[in-house]
Amino acid sequence: MKKILIFLFVISIVTFFSCAEKQKVEIELVENEVEYRTDSTLMKGYLVYDGNLEGKRPGVLIVHEWWRHNEYARKRARMLAELGYTALAIDMFGDGKQANHPEDAGKFAMEIFNNVPEAEARFLAAYELLKNNENTDAENIAAVGYCFGGSVALHMARIGTDLKAAASFHGGLQAITPAEPNKVKAFVLVCNGADDPLVPAEQIEAFKNEMDNAGVKYEFKNYPGAVHSFTNPAADEFGKKFNMPLAYNENADKESWAELQKVLKDIFNK
Repeated sequence: MKKILIFLFVISIVTFFSCAEKQKVEIELVENEVEYRTDSTLMKGYLVYDGNLEGKRPGVLIVHEWWRHNEYARKRARMLAELGYTALAIDMFGDGKQANHPEDAGKFAMEIFNNVPEAEARFLAAYELLKNNENTDAENIAAVGYCFGGSVALHMARIGTDLKAAASFHGGLQAITPAEPNKVKAFVLVCNGADDPLVPAEQIEAFKNEMDNAGVKYEFKNYPGAVHSFTNPAADEFGKKFNMPLAYNENADKESWAELQKVLKDIFNK
């Protein structure tokens, strides 16, 4: 009897470590530097997916903060790829242009918002790249944006881009082109810092009225104690360095990420 128990114990240990090892290699991210362009601009993006998954899967575009297409946007792309999506961190500034100071970031962002047709073209060029990727289910694409990128994602949803969802994290809510009834195809998720001075109460009220009047399906999440850039761990450093109202908030980050996962799972039935 003792020998049998020892034998079963050994088998259980071997099985445990086999399963653990299998779990380790379950996700194998395939990462690609990609280039795409509009008529006037070359963009440099980052496409990532799980190479161990078979078949096509929903695609998600990640639109960067005003700082630039950087490692933070790529990190979010990898996180989405680990969830089973084909993820593309896009480049809205063009040619991988970088900003390390608010003056440059603000200038680059304003160049985009002052030339809306070019901004839309840059987003749509990335959209087409993701849509036509062999690993992407072309009928199921969403956009996720952070700060500046959140405003971009919301704008593209407002004008009727064929997105299943558009999610904004600590992004501006002002409308360049207000949503119209029967035009917005995307489910809209807004994750906002309740104490963010850059998104005042009147802006939130105007956004909700706009969505309600246009009949848009949306969720607005307000996280107490959170300010601008609450999802980015580097926000504390930037806030101190440039004396800006930026700060990381771990609870708001985790809760908003969980909310995004829920929304994507629901809309993609995944």
